[in-house]
Amino acid sequence: MKTQLFICMSVIVVLLTAPSWTPSAAGYGWGFKKSTEHQPPEVGMYGQILEENGGYYLDKSGDKVVYLTFDNGYEKGYTGKILDVLKKEDVPATFFVTGHYVESSPELVKRMVKDGHIVGNHSYYHPDFTTLSKQGMRKELESLEKAVAEITPQKTMQYVRPPRGTFTKESINWANELGYIHMFWSIAFVDWHTDNQKGWKSAYQQVVNQIHPGAVILLHTVSEDNAEALEHLIVDLKKQGYSFKSLDELVMKDKIPRPILGF
Repeated sequence: MKTQLFICMSVIVVLLTAPSWTPSAAGYGWGFKKSTEHQPPEVGMYGQILEENGGYYLDKSGDKVVYLTFDNGYEKGYTGKILDVLKKEDVPATFFVTGHYVESSPELVKRMVKDGHIVGNHSYYHPDFTTLSKQGMRKELESLEKAVAEITPQKTMQYVRPPRGTFTKESINWANELGYIHMFWSIAFVDWHTDNQKGWKSAYQQVVNQIHPGAVILLHTVSEDNAEALEHLIVDLKKQGYSFKSLDELVMKDKIPRPILGF
């Protein structure tokens, strides 16, 4: 079986080409077989875990919508341009920030909220949630939420993206108890190596190759390629009939009962 490696910031998350892998004793690392032919990726047992314990990685409605999400651990000078493009194209996004990001780039966090985007919780110190106690996880989430509330009008948070993509059934349920929804992703690629950027066309193609209805796209704002590719990507996906929605709309849609057909 051929194994692909997807590295989330500084940690390796294994992506297997078949959904039959076994979790480590410490927990799971979010991974999947990349999607092709406009189909969602194969997530294997992880899909069942989310079904039973809560959490999202895509919109299962089949609608031609996509959800842009960005992880912000530190600033490299490209987030401003990304925000400019989102504003120009009238596209909502969610930015999952850490405590370091809030401390070092408060003006950008303020702008995210001012521009109508959602700021999500990526923890304060970016620890592996599977190594924390319930109280330790609570402290991470509450500290980050408080830091954002102190500098923006956004006083609460609803979405959490676990650092390194690691989780357990227990950590998902702990987050649920604190009012959080785990938000994983269905499209991603190695985009955070700032000294190994390959040009905007490469980033653009990575997303286009995996695109599918209901995609939750993960991008890192430290990538110059992503900043340069974003407008091309948005414009071309709109031409393909895709619309861009916020995570709030995804969760709301999931709560609305769909009509039963055939009667």
